[in-house]
Amino acid sequence: MKPIDLDEQQFSDNFPQVLTVLLADHTTGNNITWSCEDYISISPDFTFDAQITTESITGQNLGIIKPRSQKAKEDQLRRTKDQAEVFTPSWVCNAQNNLIDDAWFGRPNVFNTAIGNTWIPTPIPIIFPDDIAKNWQSYVDEPRLEITCGEAPYLVSRYDTVSGRPINLNERIGLLDRKLRIVGENCSSDEDWLHWAMRAVKATYGFELQGDSLLLARENILMSYQDYREATLGSPADCNELKSIATIISWNIWQMDALTHRTPNPINTEVVGEPVQLDLFSPAPESVLQPAPCMIMDWVTRTPVPFSSLLKR
Repeated sequence: MKPIDLDEQQFSDNFPQVLTVLLADHTTGNNITWSCEDYISISPDFTFDAQITTESITGQNLGIIKPRSQKAKEDQLRRTKDQAEVFTPSWVCNAQNNLIDDAWFGRPNVFNTAIGNTWIPTPIPIIFPDDIAKNWQSYVDEPRLEITCGEAPYLVSRYDTVSGRPINLNERIGLLDRKLRIVGENCSSDEDWLHWAMRAVKATYGFELQGDSLLLARENILMSYQDYREATLGSPADCNELKSIATIISWNIWQMDALTHRTPNPINTEVVGEPVQLDLFSPAPESVLQPAPCMIMDWVTRTPVPFSSLLKR
């Protein structure tokens, strides 16, 4: 079984609009695609370029998308060999995330103290530096990106992606987990929590090529938001709130080929260059078609921008 609440049938039955949003690809205007050949044995329609639809992962197909820890060993090895898929244990994610916070706070062991392959959470509220530019609000708004994110273990840590072991809320180590902890420790009203929790999600990014892992990453982030909301406010989010958070996630956790910064399939293509006829006797070469550049949302201006444009700044 998947970790609690990660059930596409429940989403489809109770929050169909939320699942629709989680499957959206804002660059193509369609759904995310499988972008692997692993599911053709289940249906010949589940090809590399085929879109993942609600019908393809619910009903008789419920449970075909599994976290890596629940895949058969031979499937894990094949994905590692064919797609270079290697998932990082949570203790390694924690150690590397700690390095980011060591640099930001200017001291070690801010959120926890690592001991071998485990860690001890800091039991008191996080203390911020004297630097006025480094307050809790600036920490929440600090953008964080996980490249080739898989199931997003560096962003949220509901479970260890290698062993599948569930991780208690107070022990979670993801970059968004840390932001949401800070929000909970510093907001005194429900309205403030909702405002800053949404800003925390808006500042959290990741991209992944394979559609099954991408959907798991999106689900993990949405359910992490729900976990913290219930723990802090005492009630789960309703459909409208979940849809709003899912919309942010579907923009911020996007499907992309890391080598090209483009969508992995030719559903949405663009012409690159104009045909040039070299002489009267040679036919004009065909225009080159390739997948479109991936778009992400600039939440400050609420304007979609090409991801590649951020690399030029």
